Order: sequence, then C-alpha cells, then structure tokens
Amino acid sequence: MTGSIPTRALGTERLTVGAVGYGAMSFADVYGQSGYDKDESARAILARAATLGVTMIDTADVYGPSEEILGRALDGHREDFVVATKFGIRMSAEPNVPPKIDGTRAYMRQQLDQSLRRLGTDYVDLYYAHRIDPDTPIEDTVGWMAELVAEGKVRHLGLSEAAADTLRRANSVHPIAAVQTEWSLWQRGIEDEVLPTARELGIAVVPWSPLGHGALTATMPSRDEMTETDSRRLVPYFSEEHFDANQATLAIVRRIAAEVEAEPGQVALAWLLHQGDDVVPIPGTRRERYLEQNAAAAFVALSPDQLADLATIRVHGARYEGMGAIPNWNDGVTPPRVA
Repeated sequence: MTGSIPTRALGTERLTVGAVGYGAMSFADVYGQSGYDKDESARAILARAATLGVTMIDTADVYGPSEEILGRALDGHREDFVVATKFGIRMSAEPNVPPKIDGTRAYMRQQLDQSLRRLGTDYVDLYYAHRIDPDTPIEDTVGWMAELVAEGKVRHLGLSEAAADTLRRANSVHPIAAVQTEWSLWQRGIEDEVLPTARELGIAVVPWSPLGHGALTATMPSRDEMTETDSRRLVPYFSEEHFDANQATLAIVRRIAAEVEAEPGQVALAWLLHQGDDVVPIPGTRRERYLEQNAAAAFVALSPDQLADLATIRVHGARYEGMGAIPNWNDGVTPPRVA
C-alpha cells in the first residue's frame, strides 16, 4: 500500500484522524506474545503509521508498559499523531481481586499526570474515561475532565463503554468527541441504543477489538494455538463450547474476502467503515505488515449484498466471563447528579 488513507472527524469539534487508527494494547501482551523487542516494534509501527495516515494512537494507563513504549517511539514525532489515552480502571495489587472503576477528580488528575510523564508529552489529544464510575454522577466526572481541557492538558474528551443515557448526560456538560466500545461482526450490541444516541449528538464511534480479538482475521484454526497466558481463554467466544461454531461463521468472511481480493481481516474492518463516516476502528498489531493490511481496509469496497451477508453473522457466547460481573464494565450508568 502506498499513500495515505482517508481522514475522518471525531465529534462536533471535528478532531481529524485517519479512518483507521491503531490500538496500542498490543504492547501489554494480552494475547500471550513474547520474544520480541517492544521498543523496536513500536518505532517501526509508528514510522509506518505516519506514512500510511494512521494518525490516531490509542492506549491507556492500564495497558502495561504501552504508554512508556509509545512515549519513547513518539520522541521527535509527537505532532504527527493524535494520541488518545484513558483513565478510570484502578487495578488491585492483590491477586484475584477485581479492578475498581474510579471516576473521581483526584484519581483522574493523578492518572493524567502519570500518563503525560510516560508518554513524554504535555498534552493528550483525546482523553477517555475508560469505564464509567457507578458511584459518581457522569456530570461530575466530565466536569472534572473539562477542567483539563481548560488547562491545556487535554484537547478533547471521550467515554468508553458508556450507556446511551450516560452519553447524553455527559455531552450536556462538555462536547464528547468519541465513544469507544467493542463493535465488530462478532459484537453488535452498540447498534440498539448507543449508536443512534451517539449519532444524534454528533459523537463519533471508536470500535475496539474490531477484529473480534483477532478471530476475524481467520488465521487461528484451533484453540490449541492460544498460549496459557492468552487472555482470549477467558472470553466465552473462544471456549471449548463455542469455538467451533464461531469459527464456522468465518466462512462468510473468507468468501467475501476472495470476492474482493482482500484479507478476511480487511473485510471485517471494511464492514465497520461502511457503517458510517463517524466510525474509526482501532485494530492493534505488533507487525508492520498487519498494520499495512489494516490501513488498506479503508480502500476495500463492499457491495450492498456483501454487507447484508456479513450482517447475518452471529457470535456464540457472551462478551466476558468474570469481568462482565463488575458493575459498569459494559454500558456504564451513573447515579443522578444531586443539585
């Protein structure tokens, strides 16, 4: 692939980014990766991303060493990218203790200062509440986030895994540029309420895991390929009960990929991009060639019949096991604000 991908705008304040972004959770090794130089990989990824027009780089304070690795790779190239990061998931130091969602002012400021230091920058282009604090009115959390915009430490605000009403209440306090949530051919829950509300309010959608945790690339034929540290073993889609049935759904993706002379993962991303020009998926990878494939999905054209066939795909199993029991892990809501 040569040349830059098209751009899209996030939110009513029109934050311009490449149509396909980059999700840097890859450097947290959530899929059990090992044996590679993370700094070398990040430098190569960002250098190639800049030439492709993949300008939005998405990370979070809980993605292991991701922010520090990106900070070193961004040195001297900060202005080439739109950097997004997140706060709000307070991890426990104790084993088997679930994380706590924290949207308070003190925690937000503490985490932003640490993120800025790790990223080697004095501002973040897009700052998300990673999950929605069930104990704090969203108006308060977004009001505190808006203070960071006024101070110049943050340029735009976003929410991750927020319910439709939460989006509406948040946007009444300060413009929300984007809502981040899982959305793919394997996960369509956003389409019922969150997507229509986001579009009514002019909020863009940033799908995470747009490739179904890598499954929609159609490169993993068996569960045996997952290492013992691969987080997908905790996702019901990949359980022994559901794995084979879900793999069978990929036949449609493979067929259409052959029809349009593309890779299956490109078809999955193109399907998302065809849902509207307010959609910017953020697939992750550690390899330049997959980054190039993901970016090239912006040029894959799908016919109405192909889009309809892809829309018939249904995944077997729930989104999470364990984490889904944490209050507000999905579609977060908050108590009303008391005057």
